[in-house]
Amino acid sequence: MEKRRHPWLVTMIGWIAVSGAVAAQDAHQHLPAGSSAPTVDAHRRVDLLLDEAEKVLTSGRGFGMAFAADQNGYPGPMHALELREQLALTAEQAVTLELVTQSMFDAARLRSRDLLDAEERLRQMFAGQTANDTQIESQARAIERLRADVRLIHLRAHLQTFDVLTAPQRQLYGQIRWGALTRSDAIGASDWSTLRP
Repeated sequence: MEKRRHPWLVTMIGWIAVSGAVAAQDAHQHLPAGSSAPTVDAHRRVDLLLDEAEKVLTSGRGFGMAFAADQNGYPGPMHALELREQLALTAEQAVTLELVTQSMFDAARLRSRDLLDAEERLRQMFAGQTANDTQIESQARAIERLRADVRLIHLRAHLQTFDVLTAPQRQLYGQIRWGALTRSDAIGASDWSTLRP
């Protein structure tokens, strides 16, 4: 069975492709004419990352889709559970976050499967040389709607987690995960009492 390739994932890891292309371009200046080893190597690195992305999405995880939330004071439920001891989660918080996490995974797995299947249909249009402008526009738009659905599942789980954790827990989460105060907790926070409970 042929490997599936998902073009939208390439945009999520574009910096890798760009850095690989720059390295390949530099290497081409030093290799004999006709050699393409650096370019092939760069493409293989991207290929491996795409394989990993597919596995992550199939499992129901977000592959960075909720970084906008996570980096700005809205923790993810799964990662908060992973940090339960450091965050001193109460038993009630842990149970609630387990439910949020399970619900997120269940919904995301279903929608991610739809997304990956839609990506495969687009790939097959080109692989079978049957692609035309109308088809690819329709399919590309359908893919982006599905991608938005998957992303919203993860973003909404971060919104739910925000309300489960206290402000000090959210701040500590940001310090552990990102190495600094998250922006939302840092703005206007002169002491713990100014932070939202």
